[in-house]
Amino acid sequence: MSTLNFMNTVKGSLLEGFYPQGWDLEKIDACCDMGLEGVLDRAPFWNSEFHPMAVDSLEAMERHMGLEIAREIKETRERGEELAIILPVGPMGMYKHTVSKLIEEAVSCTHVHTFNMDEWSDKEGNSMPSDQDGSFENAMNQALFGPLGDLSVPVSQRNFATKENLPTYVDKIHGVRSNGGRLVTVYGIGRACHIAFWEPQIGDEFDDDSSWKEVPYRIGQALHPLTIEQNSLHSFASRFTLIPCWANTIGPGLFLKSDFCIGGADGIYSNRGACWQGMSLCVTLQYGPSRWVPSSWMPTLPGQLFFLKGLGGPLLPEAH
Repeated sequence: MSTLNFMNTVKGSLLEGFYPQGWDLEKIDACCDMGLEGVLDRAPFWNSEFHPMAVDSLEAMERHMGLEIAREIKETRERGEELAIILPVGPMGMYKHTVSKLIEEAVSCTHVHTFNMDEWSDKEGNSMPSDQDGSFENAMNQALFGPLGDLSVPVSQRNFATKENLPTYVDKIHGVRSNGGRLVTVYGIGRACHIAFWEPQIGDEFDDDSSWKEVPYRIGQALHPLTIEQNSLHSFASRFTLIPCWANTIGPGLFLKSDFCIGGADGIYSNRGACWQGMSLCVTLQYGPSRWVPSSWMPTLPGQLFFLKGLGGPLLPEAH
């Protein structure tokens, strides 16, 4: 009997048609089989200034990301430049290191313009209230803006992805860059290989990658079931009934224009040795640019991607 796997058993199952139609499952499987050395082998599509780094612990990943964010803020201030920085809610642990470094060196953020990359919403783009538990604005106020105190980003320069404000991101970021400023994107990688909430099924709507790459944002984007499950496990204590099924989000027309990117992947349950983000990380690094795999474009940009070493595989079965 031949080896049983997903590809030779999916027909007629409840999973047929569940994953994005543009995903090459054989290619995904090959990425997962490469092992750490393989996924770190420089691919032809990587930017010459893209540098992934495997680290041994969650604390190390958070520290590296946080200090990179602080470095960007400090160096742009020293050069007299404005900084537009796109920020995620997830991962979050890096912000405490950013705060600590900026306070230690008394670096003011008055030159910084922040743009949260997404926010939960309904189908019409009405977003989660800023004081609701689970809202991204609430999370950012607690993790970054509040702890920075007098050094913090001015309130008028903090941008959140409401349906009214998200369409202004393009002009605001253009204003910073046209004045000699810099655009930096900080990101995590979704279970469905999204960046922000730019979901893989959006690729179905376009005839080519070039037109897909130009879209700057979406109001009321439908979320993939994998995204809901990811967030139910990691942000909502498994209580999926609290999670909206839509979100406002930036698109590749913004994040792919970044001068530098700072990424992180921390998806290991360290107390059990299990992981949820291994496939996403391996595919991001080695699949090659595809509009159905949004994270696959990040290696084409200058930046750093810090990830827990265990995510690099080879990803093999292990009962838990």
